[in-house]
Amino acid sequence: MKRVLRLLAWLLVAILGAGSLAKIAVHRGEPINAMWFVAAALGCYAVAFRFYSAFVAARLLAFDDTRATPAERIDDGRDFVPTNKWVLFGHHFAAIAGPGPLVGPTLAAQFGYLPGTMWLIAGAIFAGCVQDFVILFFSIRRDGKSLGEMAREEVSRRGGFIAQIAVLAIMVILLGVIALVVGNALKSSPWATFTLAMTIPIAMLIGLYLRFLRPGRVMEASVIGVGLVIFVVVAGQWVANSPSWAGVFTLSGVSLAFALIAYGFAASALPVWLLLAPRDYLSAFIKAGAIFSLAAGILLVRPEILMPPLTKFIDGNGPVFAGKIFPFCFITIACGAISGFHSLISSGTTPKMILRESQSRLIGYGAMLMESFVGVMAMVAACAMSPGIYFAINSPAGIVGSSVDAAARTITSWGYALSPATMTDLARLVGEPSLLNRPGGAPSLAVGMAQIFSSSIGGPRLLSIWYHFAIMFEALFILTVLDAGTRVGRFMIQELGGRVWKPLARTSWVPGMLMASALIVGMWGYFLYQGVIDPLGGINSLWPLFGIANQLLACVALVLATTIMIKMGRLRWLWVTVLPMIWLVTVTMTASYQKIFSANTRIGFLSLAQSLVAQVAAGRIPAAKLADTQRIIFNQRLDAAVTAALALMILVLIVEALVQWYLLLAKRRPATMHEAPYVPTAWAENFSGVAHGDD
Repeated sequence: MKRVLRLLAWLLVAILGAGSLAKIAVHRGEPINAMWFVAAALGCYAVAFRFYSAFVAARLLAFDDTRATPAERIDDGRDFVPTNKWVLFGHHFAAIAGPGPLVGPTLAAQFGYLPGTMWLIAGAIFAGCVQDFVILFFSIRRDGKSLGEMAREEVSRRGGFIAQIAVLAIMVILLGVIALVVGNALKSSPWATFTLAMTIPIAMLIGLYLRFLRPGRVMEASVIGVGLVIFVVVAGQWVANSPSWAGVFTLSGVSLAFALIAYGFAASALPVWLLLAPRDYLSAFIKAGAIFSLAAGILLVRPEILMPPLTKFIDGNGPVFAGKIFPFCFITIACGAISGFHSLISSGTTPKMILRESQSRLIGYGAMLMESFVGVMAMVAACAMSPGIYFAINSPAGIVGSSVDAAARTITSWGYALSPATMTDLARLVGEPSLLNRPGGAPSLAVGMAQIFSSSIGGPRLLSIWYHFAIMFEALFILTVLDAGTRVGRFMIQELGGRVWKPLARTSWVPGMLMASALIVGMWGYFLYQGVIDPLGGINSLWPLFGIANQLLACVALVLATTIMIKMGRLRWLWVTVLPMIWLVTVTMTASYQKIFSANTRIGFLSLAQSLVAQVAAGRIPAAKLADTQRIIFNQRLDAAVTAALALMILVLIVEALVQWYLLLAKRRPATMHEAPYVPTAWAENFSGVAHGDD
């Protein structure tokens, strides 16, 4: 009877998810209620986790909880540290959930709510979650080795070396820009700066509490830590309103750059239990709390989605960014559906801390589902505001004009009503001098979140508080990617350096660890500093590459996963990784070609550079802007070269993998895997509840 009731309950959940998703897909005419988005996401995610992740675990991976994990066997007290599964879930979620699921869906909303929402849900279930899950499991079986090192061992030495270089290059640029985004967000907000700064000593306190004072008392530590974090969030407003304290936490761009560099070094070098894991765990509470509060606010307020399912800009001439739905919607959404960066965390910090193989299902598949939910909530927040306001905030001055009057006329001519007074009043209510021409996604997302929160609590008089809370929330989201990414970058450098001098490969060797930490921080810190002192520097112009680079990393991860599955004899289930891989290769290579060679100057790097060269030669560029124009020309050509180099390296890896697949399937090469030897666990009884409690 219980089994029948359970099946009936899951049938109802499946009907709720599928029915809500169908409602979103076919609805036309009147605005649709945002509640359908929450119901569709939660229903589909619940069914996917219960059934599809269980299918992947049983048919592809085959957990063995009698096997000791690297955290148990190596346990060095610094990088390999046995960690409670919920603390590790918080760290993993905080480490993977960066700017992508917030900013990507917000920008992709220019196509309408339909394509982005469908890709966020379906892409996460069948691609992103699978990638995170299987890479985490394979890394656990290989002593927590990185993505590039596993590719070198399992695919080929040449392909793996190319993958390692490509991954490290992408990581450095990515971390530099992420740090720049964090610095720009904190530069104008003493509230956010104070709150984020205080999470560091709070995290260290919790780390010491769990390590020495009350080992294993995760609930106690969580209550203390969350209570202190909530306190500093509230205290941040007091600091911002205090003339003396606001000055202390209002830092210049250069000061913030050096502070972020110092923090990145500390997060990379200090034992993981002291700073990185507890800070990410506590940050996860704010992240999850804010997102689920937003979902609750949506259910309470029941706002209507004012953006149409498809806009006129599906033709590729959108004001936010140029390009058609295929491939640019999928490149822009990025992390909310599938992110190559996640595979670096799944083969970086997390496999070195996990207690049981079976926990990889909750942590790998489950955390990605939560990030996808973040993306859906960001899409709702962006689409629940008036389309006129959305386009006024996210469109550059060169397209809509630099005054509210000009913007209102332009956007109204597109069919989206907007009055100048609307933008002026909105800026006054959120406490900003202007919201016009604020591209990038973050400001408009903060406005959308603030409108939903204020409709639930406080009304218009608290709109400014909710807006600045949302800005702080976004900065917090991004910072956790910076610290975990830096530590993963340190692992990559040590793996590469170990080929030249073996002691460098030992993560427990302190001098090597310090040198690698300084090197990775110095590499992304250079790009950060250049971006701070020169707003027209190359680092900002590399921003369009990140979606492509991120998806290319996912191609590497899925190629590796497919290779290992062939060696494991899982030929019947290869479609689980092959189909997402084919889709991603198609999307990323199409986007790479268009970004390099498109004749549209708003899309193609080379066409824009050539257009500017012609204008310079014709004398149409004022002398005062000549230097800036030359810098733009250089940056566009650099973007084209970087895109081509990354795409070429990934294509070489794919060709190497295809050769290996043929040799393996034709029985011309033995299916030799490079798993660590089996060692039985000594934790069978003490940790059984922890290991098996994620169903």
